[in-house]
Amino acid sequence: MEHRLYSSVKVGPYQLSHRVVLAPLTRLRSAQPSDAASDMMAVHYGQRASQGGLLIAEGTAVSQGGRSYLGAPAIYTEEQVTGWKKVTEAVHAKGGRIFVQLFHGGRQSHVFMTGGAAPVAPSVVPQFQSVALTDEGFVPVSPHRALAIDEIAAIVEDFRHAAKMALKAGFDGVELHGANGYLPDQFLQDGSNQRTDAYGGPVENRARFMLELVDALTSVWGAERVAVRISPSGEWGDISDSNPDATFGYLAAKLDAYGLAYLHIIEPRIKGDDTLHEGQADVAATTLRKVYKGTIIAAGGFTRESAQDIVARGDADLVAFGRHFSSNPDLPERLKRNLPLNHYRRDAFWGGDESGYNDFATYEEQAKAA
Repeated sequence: MEHRLYSSVKVGPYQLSHRVVLAPLTRLRSAQPSDAASDMMAVHYGQRASQGGLLIAEGTAVSQGGRSYLGAPAIYTEEQVTGWKKVTEAVHAKGGRIFVQLFHGGRQSHVFMTGGAAPVAPSVVPQFQSVALTDEGFVPVSPHRALAIDEIAAIVEDFRHAAKMALKAGFDGVELHGANGYLPDQFLQDGSNQRTDAYGGPVENRARFMLELVDALTSVWGAERVAVRISPSGEWGDISDSNPDATFGYLAAKLDAYGLAYLHIIEPRIKGDDTLHEGQADVAATTLRKVYKGTIIAAGGFTRESAQDIVARGDADLVAFGRHFSSNPDLPERLKRNLPLNHYRRDAFWGGDESGYNDFATYEEQAKAA
């Protein structure tokens, strides 16, 4: 009997043929200086598309002020839309679906990336380990400033505009990047949000910005083609919360009422950087399943066995893979048939050329060459 991980599932309005998802991976290969998706990226996503499969495109900036990493793509200009159209067309040509992850780095940035403007945040809170990527490599982030309350609406509109551009680019939906210590996460967690106005204090206020962003995205796409990604145990960007169970439980319950395409939950094996903490149990999706009854995608250090297990338990409906999908364009088929996997190239994760990016063969290609 076929395992449930390889069975059909509905995500929003889309019927998928399996539950193995490409996680959003920052690979820093956009065209410069436009930040448009490059031809190399179109090949990459096209390689990993499969009939009825779901891909989530990497974190994509909604504005110049939201940029954090040189080489990461954006989606707020017509030129950027044109680049992304090549990606979506490549995926659709193979019968796949693709969502784009909309991103604002907030305080996780540098004046080189923001056009000289100080990075913004809910509050000014010292950071000690945070970095941005500029033409000089990874450097400490620039000093940030607190957003005035009357500036917040403009950022919400940046997300709405990016959602409209994603629609023009041919995506099948949008995922709000509410994880990994970026701006929505900075508002949500009390270690970075020390405001005393309507956007700070109790969790109901701290979640306000995230929910306003969801409202903006659903106004363009409808709730069933909007998703949210969260990292309840994330530490990237000096992020923290005094009571994460209560904070993320509240958020998950509020999101459940929308009827979203899915909630994308990063397990604590991944703290937000490039470190994988082996052996930790799948607890984040299991905990939030108690309050979130819609579709859940779990991510973070999954193996074939642990992915099959969490789907069989019903704590997640789909599982997103990053490292293994980076080096196995046919990962869903390899997992289904329990075939050996190509090892990923860690040195090619963050920028570069086709090497370690588009030069991995499928199992069938390898068999023919043998």
